[in-house]
Amino acid sequence: MEQSYNNAVDVFRDNEYPMMKGTYTIPSKSLIDRFSQKMVLNLYGNPHSANDPAHNSGVMVERVREEALRFFRADPAHFDLIFTQNATAAIKVVADGFRDLSISTHSESFWYGYHKDAHTSLVGIRELCNGTHHCFSRDREVEDWLDGVGKVVMDSRVPGLFAYPGQSNFTGRRLPLQWCRNIRHSPCGRLRNVYTLLDAASLASTAQIDLSDPLSAPDFMAVSFYKIFGFPDLGALIVRKRSGHILSWRKYFGGGTVDALTVMSETSLLRKSRTLHEALEDGTLPFHNIMALGCALETHQVLYGSMNSISKHTMFLAKHLFTKMSSLRHFNGRPVCVMYNDNTNTIPYSDPTNQGAIIAFNILDTDGSLVPYSTVEKLANGSKIYLRSGGLCNPGGVATFLRVEPWQFKRAWSAGFRCSETDEDLQVIQGISLGVVRASLGAMTTMTEVDLLVDFLKRTFLDNVQRLLPPNKMRIVTPRACIRSPEKETGFEILHQA
Repeated sequence: MEQSYNNAVDVFRDNEYPMMKGTYTIPSKSLIDRFSQKMVLNLYGNPHSANDPAHNSGVMVERVREEALRFFRADPAHFDLIFTQNATAAIKVVADGFRDLSISTHSESFWYGYHKDAHTSLVGIRELCNGTHHCFSRDREVEDWLDGVGKVVMDSRVPGLFAYPGQSNFTGRRLPLQWCRNIRHSPCGRLRNVYTLLDAASLASTAQIDLSDPLSAPDFMAVSFYKIFGFPDLGALIVRKRSGHILSWRKYFGGGTVDALTVMSETSLLRKSRTLHEALEDGTLPFHNIMALGCALETHQVLYGSMNSISKHTMFLAKHLFTKMSSLRHFNGRPVCVMYNDNTNTIPYSDPTNQGAIIAFNILDTDGSLVPYSTVEKLANGSKIYLRSGGLCNPGGVATFLRVEPWQFKRAWSAGFRCSETDEDLQVIQGISLGVVRASLGAMTTMTEVDLLVDFLKRTFLDNVQRLLPPNKMRIVTPRACIRSPEKETGFEILHQA
C-alpha cells in the first residue's frame, strides 16, 4: 500500500509541487490555483459589517469552520472552533482563560501540569499559574498521578490544567491520547476540576485526529493548519463545548467580542455570548486566510484521500530512513549518526499509533566526537537539503536525550549560548551537545528524497568530518550523550515541521 502511495506522489509531484525541485515547501499548485481563482471571482469584506461582501465572508467563515471541525471528526454539536494566528496563539487563549478565572480562587492561582515532551509554547503557561506547576518527567509519572499514587499533588479547590503534545516535535513519539478520557473519568471524581489541553500541532500534520467521541476528547486542542497544508498561516483552538465555560472568564475583549460597552464616566460592557467563538475571536477575522483554508481542505482530500494514508506513507519512509542511517559506519566501526527516540523496539518506526515520521540525530566523527549541529544544517543547505537544527523549542527533549542538567544549561547561557544563532564553539560543551538535527517527513515526501538525504550523509560525513571542520573547531572528546548504545536510540528530520 505504501509503495503504491509513493508511486502516486511521484506522478503528481512535478505538477503539484514544482517549487520542490531542490527546495522543500508544502503548498500544492492546485491549492494556490484554487485560492487565486476564488480571490478573483469573489469579493469578501469584514464580517463585522452588514454589506453584501461582508455577508459573503460571514457565510464562508462559518462554512469553513464546520468543514475544519469535520476534518478532525468533531461534531459541531459538541465542539466549537476558534480561529487563531497559530497553534501558540490557541494555547494562549486557554492560558489566559485559566489565569483570569484563578483570580477568584482562595490562592489566586491554578494548578498546571505538563509533560516533559511539551513544546515551549506549552511550557510557557507555567508563568501564569502563580507558581503551582509540575513537569511530568515520564509517562509512568502521569499514570501514577492518574491512579492517585506517586508524589504529584494538587489543591483540589483550584482549577487544574494538564497539557501535553499529541506528538513530540523532538522525537516524533506519539503520546497516549486516552489520558484525556482517564482524567475526565478519574475514580471518585478526584480530578474533576482538571481540564486537558492537547497540543496537536505536530501530530495533526501526518495523522488523523479523531474527536468523534466527546467523552474521550481533550477539553481543548490546539492545531496549526500551516503544518498540515502548508498554507494558509492559520491556527485554531478546538473546544469541547461542555468545557468551554472555563474560557468565558477571560477578561480581555477586542473588537467583535462585545455587543456594547461604555468608556466615558463608567466602564460597562455587554459581552457576546451566542457562541464561544464569537466571544473569543478578537478583532477582524483573517477571512482571506479562512477562505484559503477551505481551499486547502478540498485540495488535500483530492490529492491524498485521507490522513491515515499519509500516516502510513510517512511511517514507511521514516523506517527506511532510520534503517539506512543506522547502517552508516566509519572505517573503525563507529556510527556516523546517533539518533534519539523513546521507542525501545529493535526496529522502531513500525507502528504509526505510537510513532510519527520525525528523526532527531547528531553526527559523530570517527573518534566519537560530536559535529556541531549547525554545521550539519549548513552543509545540508548547500546541497539543497533543508533540515532543522537546535533545541527545536523542546527543552524537555534536550534535557532528556542529550542529558543536559539545569546547571549545565545555565553555564551555557552565561557563556553566551542561545537556542538560535549560537556560535559553533558553544553548541558542544565538554562533549555534551545542546541541540540536534531533525528530519520530518511529510505527505509529499518521496523515497527518492529520503535516499538523497542518506547519500548526502555518506558523501559528507563518512570518514570525512575532521577535514570539513576548521582546525580550531576540531575536537577529540567522547561525548557523554553517546555513552548509550546508538543502535538502541532512534530519531531524525526532513521537511516541514516546526
